[in-house]
Amino acid sequence: MIPPGLVISAPASGTGKTTLMLGLLAAFRAQGLAVQPFKSGPDYIDPAFHTAASGRASFNLDSWAMTSSHLASLMQAADDADLVLAEGSMGLFDGVATVGETGTGASADIAALAGWPVVLVLDISGQAQSAAATALGFAALRKDVTLAGVVLNRVASPRHEALTRAGMEAAGIRVLGALPRQQSVALPERHLGLVQAEEQPRLAQTLSEMASFVSAHVDLTALRAIAARRSAPETAGIKISPPGNRVALARDAAFSFIYPHLLAGWRAAGAEILPFSPLANEAPDASADACWLPGGYPELHAGKLAAASRFRSGLKTFAETRPVHGECGGYMAMGECLVDASGTRHEMAGLFRLTTSFEKRRMHLGYRLATLASPIPGHAAGTRLRGHEFHYASILEHNDTPLADVVDASGAAVPETGSSKILGGGGRATGSFFHMIAEAT
Repeated sequence: MIPPGLVISAPASGTGKTTLMLGLLAAFRAQGLAVQPFKSGPDYIDPAFHTAASGRASFNLDSWAMTSSHLASLMQAADDADLVLAEGSMGLFDGVATVGETGTGASADIAALAGWPVVLVLDISGQAQSAAATALGFAALRKDVTLAGVVLNRVASPRHEALTRAGMEAAGIRVLGALPRQQSVALPERHLGLVQAEEQPRLAQTLSEMASFVSAHVDLTALRAIAARRSAPETAGIKISPPGNRVALARDAAFSFIYPHLLAGWRAAGAEILPFSPLANEAPDASADACWLPGGYPELHAGKLAAASRFRSGLKTFAETRPVHGECGGYMAMGECLVDASGTRHEMAGLFRLTTSFEKRRMHLGYRLATLASPIPGHAAGTRLRGHEFHYASILEHNDTPLADVVDASGAAVPETGSSKILGGGGRATGSFFHMIAEAT
């Protein structure tokens, strides 16, 4: 059975979803509740903040990339929780134009599948009673999605709140809280979103401040009372193929973007994860039978990675006889050279004839469907993988065999096809800009 829950969503990005989500997680945890967090969509960063606030691993739920059975399996894995809170992405109904495995990637798909009512965060800056029209539209657009109420954000004054509440009451929309303007609880950001949780020394204090802020202005008792669920189809769980039996996993501030459900799936399949830190000049564990370099921020640490001679030589030695795969930042670190934002060139591991640059930023963002032309650790050639790409790097040079045929969610070809290279001792290096989420059916 899926636990009772709520979806924390909004009409658009930047309205305060994450502040409310983290504040609620920390506040309910302080009350002694076991609160299971989820993140709708392919965001890499938010789940780590959820985990810090709740004390429980947060998992992505993605209706474009995951089957209904996969989604139900992840939801039911939280059956020991008292409450589920799922943070939406972008606006409640925002997704791609074409349906994937279960839906378009919209947060509304997750709310409908699980039966979790939606709490809509409304930025009411510059309006009052008119905000009720927005809430009414969101309540009416999909009949399989229930709007439980709204939390007003960036409230300017008691009068502003009273006028907005009057409009909501007239429209029959329940107000569950009102957050005044307050910048002190904001989290720092950079070019891929929030600065990662592990890089924030004041995170525990910030989360405590968010819990106090939200507790003072949101009706926690009412939120828990309206949490609901829907019976889900029984599932035996989803088996995720690990890259190997013993997997050397790069894990530090430069390489941190890997989906938690993949790590959980690898461990459930019996794989042992052996973390190592390229920034600490560590090489992959010699006892591992595969190596995985996740995405992250190698461009912010390019000088340190270039100086990490033990890491680079150890990775080359490992790749001579065993498979190594890199995603996005990990892929760039496997290339010959990375050019940072200042135009400085930094030597990388040299497994590919690949040069990437951040000197002229260009955003690459969206879902990807990749058909593998070559195998990667855990997946044979011909496998179709659904994933997501988000970076600002450009390719200056790429002379290796393409890894996959890649299209976006609309079916349009994507020129960044990744790389595949067989090395002298029988090992294989593979890499791509997209982050794998799940196998496609």
